[in-house]
Amino acid sequence: AKRVLVLGGDGFCGWPTALFLSEIGHDVVVVDNLSRRKIDVELEADSLTPIQSMSERLAAWKGVSGGREIRFEYMDVAEEYDRLVALLLRERPDAIVHFAEQRAAPYSMKSAAHKRYTIDNNVNGSHNVLAAVVESGLDIHLVHLGTMGVYGYGTSGGEIPEGYLDVILPGGRESRILHPAYPGSVYHLTKTLDALIFQFYNKNDSLRITDLHQGIVWGTNTAQTLKDERLINRFDYDSDYGTVLNRFLMQAACGYPLTVYGTGGQTRAFIHIQDTAKCVALAIANPPATGEPVEIFNQVAETHRVRDLAKIVADMVPGCEVKNINNPRNEAAENELVVSNRKFRSLGYDPITLSTGLLDEVVNVAGKYLDRCDQSKILPSSFWNKKRLAECAGDRDAPLHSSEEEMMLEALSKGDAQIKAQLAQLLPK
Repeated sequence: AKRVLVLGGDGFCGWPTALFLSEIGHDVVVVDNLSRRKIDVELEADSLTPIQSMSERLAAWKGVSGGREIRFEYMDVAEEYDRLVALLLRERPDAIVHFAEQRAAPYSMKSAAHKRYTIDNNVNGSHNVLAAVVESGLDIHLVHLGTMGVYGYGTSGGEIPEGYLDVILPGGRESRILHPAYPGSVYHLTKTLDALIFQFYNKNDSLRITDLHQGIVWGTNTAQTLKDERLINRFDYDSDYGTVLNRFLMQAACGYPLTVYGTGGQTRAFIHIQDTAKCVALAIANPPATGEPVEIFNQVAETHRVRDLAKIVADMVPGCEVKNINNPRNEAAENELVVSNRKFRSLGYDPITLSTGLLDEVVNVAGKYLDRCDQSKILPSSFWNKKRLAECAGDRDAPLHSSEEEMMLEALSKGDAQIKAQLAQLLPK
């Protein structure tokens, strides 16, 4: 068992990971400034599932886990450097899991202020953690949650390796380099900057670092969050923070057409939330030795085209429609994506893949809390540039059903959005 600080341990990935690490015997301390909850207030878009206070969550976990205690430290690691150093010296952790970054690409593109916040929070936070580890003098293994988006989503022409490329430089010189970065948003840009910061501190100070390039997370519950209703994880469905598959599943549950951006030909990597926690645990258990390069894993289970995901979900739910809308993102309409995850597989990773049963579970979670859904938050509200904004301007006013159907639904529901959504489910596909 190790002492592990989970930075950002109140978030969508951080919370279930903290519970899983505690269950398998680690001594866990969650560090968070609750910024994700504050962004809920800003966006006026709460989690579909009701999230309890941190004290309530921790008390519930202690009650259902046989007395296992997770401690909590309220702290902004991007701003409170001296407190962070003091925390490391007091707790003397074996490992730090770093989730403490603004994680939504659309939010990072919302305005100049949101771009600047994302850079300030993410890059300063990562650098503060590394500088604090060096200043503490402790041998701490850093596990960072990165993203597959650092590689970009153009057609690569081959399998994306785990972090590094073996290349031949001019003159026939052999070298190993980081895979070229091709970020698609300010959020992804911060993750590519993180990767360079890690390379420097690994080279200069021999820090032991593992960078996990993770796919898009789907699912809500894990074996740990199911133990008590008060432990339930976030379920974001809004256009800024809802991941694509979770958004589709929620839309299906409430009778809202599945909103596919552009052609839906974007191929993306996916991983279930339970596997996020398991992969982090594997990384903690298999740290690089001092002096070894930054360890990079591709933390993915499978790849799918967005339109194929929409069809899978639409086929599950009778009457579910698919609606293509203009893409708010500046990205390729179609792309291929082949990803290596052999290193994780060699450590015993047996991924959870898409199955009807698991998809049904998420639809049922969405259905249970349907009264908390604000359908005005579904359509995109963040746009990559002015051209995308102009192209998408008509989507908010355009009916998602045919004109006759829309008129009928409006008349029968008398303008009540909840009743309108329920009636829409009865329409033929």
